[in-house]
Amino acid sequence: MSKQFLRLGVPKGSLQDATLKLFGKAGWKIKLHNRNYFPDIDDERIKCSLARAQEMSMYVENGTFDVGLTGMDWIKENKSDVVVVDDLIYSKVSNGKARWVLCVKGDSPINTPEDLEGKKISTELVGFTKEYFASRGINVDVTFSWGTTEAKVVEGLCDAIVEITETGTTIKANGLKIIAELMETNTQLIANKAAWEDPKKRKLIEEINLLMQGALRADKMVGLKMNLPKEKLAELNGSLPSLNSPTVAELQDPTWLSVEIMVEEKIIRDLIPQLKKFGAEGIIEYPLNKVI
Repeated sequence: MSKQFLRLGVPKGSLQDATLKLFGKAGWKIKLHNRNYFPDIDDERIKCSLARAQEMSMYVENGTFDVGLTGMDWIKENKSDVVVVDDLIYSKVSNGKARWVLCVKGDSPINTPEDLEGKKISTELVGFTKEYFASRGINVDVTFSWGTTEAKVVEGLCDAIVEITETGTTIKANGLKIIAELMETNTQLIANKAAWEDPKKRKLIEEINLLMQGALRADKMVGLKMNLPKEKLAELNGSLPSLNSPTVAELQDPTWLSVEIMVEEKIIRDLIPQLKKFGAEGIIEYPLNKVI
């Protein structure tokens, strides 16, 4: 009898590589196959399938998958009734969240959503966009975009677009301006309600989430190990960043200590020169796989 009992939906497309990397750091290796929507995973309890992020919440809701990864935007767009297990913040760029924004040409006289009364808007996020304008009493024509959405407003095929962006770079590069932010979104781990109520499935989903959260936390941190003069520890200890408190060990030379800390990667370039000023030697920086 097969031990596989958890059906995992892996997002195909822009989230795919980041998802595979995240699972790898969490402890699960997922191997893709050419022209095959059923990747291998090194856990006999789990069966993987690929699906577009835009459709993932629907497949999780109807029980095709027990658990999957998708954006909060597509959960709202599809109005899916699923269990949102936890946030998964992938990116080191900005804060890992993206925004759905309302954009027009840079030289357009349109500056507010109200200025779009009677105008045409192109987007992939049709349902949510319609609700956004309807809630403000603004009459617009919202049409689905199959891609290259930015080009549509530049070429005059529509008056505005609703598009997703993380940094705004692509929006600016296409000569567009943002006149409103409609929604902030990031990746979610979601579960089917029936699967969530199944003790065995829920236990495994919670284990997956625990290890992925540990991998995400570690992705922004590094470890530092160094030798430090004992006389400097008291002076430095109050300002020495770490997850909880530094790990300190005696060395054969009683005047020196071995000190180990975990810190955010972004402060390393400022921290190491400071440690050198306090007499630290043999400073070693190393990556972290998981921080639980």
